[in-house]
Amino acid sequence: MDEVVPPQISAELTQILSNLVLGDNDIRANAEKAVNERLAHTPELYLLALSQFAITADTEVMRSFSLVLLRRLLFRPAPIAPPQPQQPPAAASARSTLYDHLSHQTLATLERLLLFSLSHETSNTVRRKTVDTICDIANQGMHRGRPWHALQAQAFSMTHATVAERGELAAGLRESAYRIFAGCPNLVMDLQIDAVLGVFQRGLQDPENIEVRHAALLASVAFLSAADPTQLAQSISLLSPMLDTLPSLANSLSQPPLGSNSNSASAPKSSNYHYLSTFLSALTPLTTSHPILFAPHLQTLLTFLPSLILPPVDCGPTPTVGRPFPAASRGGGGGSAFVFPPPGGGGESIQDEDAAAAEDDEEKDERSTMRLSALEFMISLSEARPNMVRKVPGWVEVMVRACLEGMGELDEDEGAGPGLEAWLNEDPSSNSSSAEMEAPPALYEHSLDRLACAMGGRSVLPPAFQYIPSMMASYDWRVRHAGLMAIAAIGEGTGKVTFRARLVGFFTGADRLPFIGHAKRAPKDCRARYANVQRLASARAEIIQKRFHEQLFAVLIPALEDPEPRVHAHAASALINFCEAVERETLLPYLDPIVERLLRLLNPNGDGQNTKRYVQEQAITTLAMVADASEATFAKHYPTIMPLLLNVLRNADGPGFGKLRVKAMECAGLIAIAVGPEVFRPDAKTLIELLMHIQQNPVDAQDTHLAHYLMATWAKVCQAMGVEFEPYLPVVMPTLLASASAKADLSLYDNVDDDDDIPEREGWETIVMNGRTFGVKTSTMEEKCQAFETLVIYCSTLGPRFAPFLGQTLEVTLPCLKFYFHEGVREACAMLIPMLLACGKQSNTLTNAMVAAVFTQLINCINTEQDSTFLASLYKYFSESMRVLGGPSALPQQFHEGVMEATKRQLHSIADRRKARANRISSAASSNAGVGDWDRDEMVLLEEMEDFALEDMGKMIAEFDPNHPLLVAISGVRDLGFNTYDSDEDGDEEG
Repeated sequence: MDEVVPPQISAELTQILSNLVLGDNDIRANAEKAVNERLAHTPELYLLALSQFAITADTEVMRSFSLVLLRRLLFRPAPIAPPQPQQPPAAASARSTLYDHLSHQTLATLERLLLFSLSHETSNTVRRKTVDTICDIANQGMHRGRPWHALQAQAFSMTHATVAERGELAAGLRESAYRIFAGCPNLVMDLQIDAVLGVFQRGLQDPENIEVRHAALLASVAFLSAADPTQLAQSISLLSPMLDTLPSLANSLSQPPLGSNSNSASAPKSSNYHYLSTFLSALTPLTTSHPILFAPHLQTLLTFLPSLILPPVDCGPTPTVGRPFPAASRGGGGGSAFVFPPPGGGGESIQDEDAAAAEDDEEKDERSTMRLSALEFMISLSEARPNMVRKVPGWVEVMVRACLEGMGELDEDEGAGPGLEAWLNEDPSSNSSSAEMEAPPALYEHSLDRLACAMGGRSVLPPAFQYIPSMMASYDWRVRHAGLMAIAAIGEGTGKVTFRARLVGFFTGADRLPFIGHAKRAPKDCRARYANVQRLASARAEIIQKRFHEQLFAVLIPALEDPEPRVHAHAASALINFCEAVERETLLPYLDPIVERLLRLLNPNGDGQNTKRYVQEQAITTLAMVADASEATFAKHYPTIMPLLLNVLRNADGPGFGKLRVKAMECAGLIAIAVGPEVFRPDAKTLIELLMHIQQNPVDAQDTHLAHYLMATWAKVCQAMGVEFEPYLPVVMPTLLASASAKADLSLYDNVDDDDDIPEREGWETIVMNGRTFGVKTSTMEEKCQAFETLVIYCSTLGPRFAPFLGQTLEVTLPCLKFYFHEGVREACAMLIPMLLACGKQSNTLTNAMVAAVFTQLINCINTEQDSTFLASLYKYFSESMRVLGGPSALPQQFHEGVMEATKRQLHSIADRRKARANRISSAASSNAGVGDWDRDEMVLLEEMEDFALEDMGKMIAEFDPNHPLLVAISGVRDLGFNTYDSDEDGDEEG
């Protein structure tokens, strides 16, 4: 292909790109600077040179790198060149990306170069980079009103590529064409449906290469996901050939993939286990977006999916074409096929055995991935349409069995030896346990939880309890562990009437299941004892805790003395569930033995040196919850526990003790509230001095919890001391007001078309406001919200004694009623306003200017608020604020008129939204397109929120005049709701 840029430009760019991939930071930084300078002055020339380099570079690495770099450069904000003498500075650019600066001629040349690369590139890896770049440019161009007709024509032509015409490239070209349709489905949306379906079906049935079928499946899913209701109705027939790709793979798992006999670069390198996993993963998003498409095919799916998700019967190694006579696994007693000469003791046979073992391990991993992919497909479909799959006999049953089987497939090594030792020594509160959570048994457990949530207890419990009783009686600790964890997973997933009824059977009747006693101390039993605690932790239904608390505590309390730290720490954690749910009178008989054992965990030998830190942290947390639940009765244990906590706060200031210290702060605050000011008063000054010392010390940048817990503990101390806390307000308020005044830490994302374009940043979340996408740092927002919630506590507890900070707090609070980046901040501010008015009125510090500022801001917010939930809060706290002043008669007339005008505006807005929804449903019904369940759920939720707002609106107006004409208008707007939603529940509700 002829060069489109001068040779010297190509040579210079080649050197720059070579420097960019070097490991030397200085050289790479200079190369990046050179790229930015060239793009700022002559972007078209260097972008074309980069495109040409993607064709002419000698190595695959450099061709791939140039394509990746081209994608990044085209759609990043354009660098601004220094203005020319005749050009004003502001005229450098009014557009945002390099792509927007390119002329039509340059764009046409760029597109021509990429199409040439697509059709002539011999490397699959590089061609996929070309496809990614082409899809980006095509999507961005269409977004800007520039269709790429040449790409459409070439992609369709490539789907017909044959070996006779293009040789070994043929399969790769067909695959690339379908990947383009998958990455840019808009290319086919304006074409005849029959023609599109024919092209996709041909790819799904490609006779030569499995990669082509996979790419065609991705394209088909993308097309159906992007289709409008009319196109979708005309394309339903496409699902049959899409699903037909699965049985053929499922029936040939031990065979080489289609096209693997070829020696070409496009020949598949993976097994059919891998391809079946990728095919299922490609289909799974469609189960969520369009589950109804699968309804006619459920019975067919059920003919082969069970064999994929259930563990295979082990009949020994599987023969393959590559290994027609595989050796038996190591340590097994089986022999292998006759070979001559017989294997000796040389290194060659050992190497062959190692290679065979590695191949067996790889196949085992691929089979495990395939099972989980098939299960994910079934569960996603069940979550999207539970009623649809519930009607298919055997669908739920096979998933339950698969989950139970998978949960029992822990490695034998985890029950003894190094595996068990690692599990016992692991800190369950740290991130180190994430590997355990990502292991297949944990994924099966999570799947069972999801299935229970989706299908309900009446569907999941009967098949589950066909297996669980026998699992509980198994001699294999892994099977007992799976049975116990399954009960916990189902309990956490449902928590409904049916599960409560089944829980009763745990303690009575034929279903009674044994508790794993703590007399067994065999190494493997500690995992089962841990699972037993987890099973009991899930039994949170009130009926169980009322009727069978003796049996539950009879196991959990002794579990606090289990010799293994992970077990007794988990038992302490499980006790929190009961402390949060049971009545105080139920807990009191068990208070002494619980506290006694928790103190032993906290300080086993009087020095606290021989216990794990995570156990101490959990013991302190559980003590706090026990104190909160037992209230004043906890006072008898106060003299023992509070000195221990104060000692922790004095001494736990070294590295690694941050979490223990903040847990001790939280516990001390909760205990202070529980025992009351009379008991707490002697230690109040000591605790406050320790908190002041912690607050004044330099903050460790690695300690992300301290500020949150310190603020929360100050609030608890205030609640415990009541008005006696007033002298310490000058200590806490400056920091608190600073946190409440914090600005949002924002990043603006330009040119974002979908969520995939947004960079993932830990500790940030994305919001869309006024059509623009922002990244918001969540820690700053959470701290700001907590600050306002703490101000609510101070103001409500201290009343008129909070008056010295009334003006500053109002000044911070009123603007934050419009803090749209965090709903919690706005809710706390609205709640705080009537409390501040009451504080000012009781202390005689409330001024007319304060009243005017408050009601002016409230009315402005009511006038413009679009969130119905917060609108209800605004009306509620407007009414409370008005009552603080003495009712409507105490409110100046200007605010009477203002709030009524704002209310009329809101009524018009709500009425318009309800009419639009009704019209949407009516239009969908007339066109037989239907409204999706998700859309209907969303509309019902919006209507419910509007009803709350209308209710609070009516209460406010009735305070002005019980016969006000707007009350009739509110009733009329409420009647506009469609209210025709039928729940998809199975009658398994709480109650």
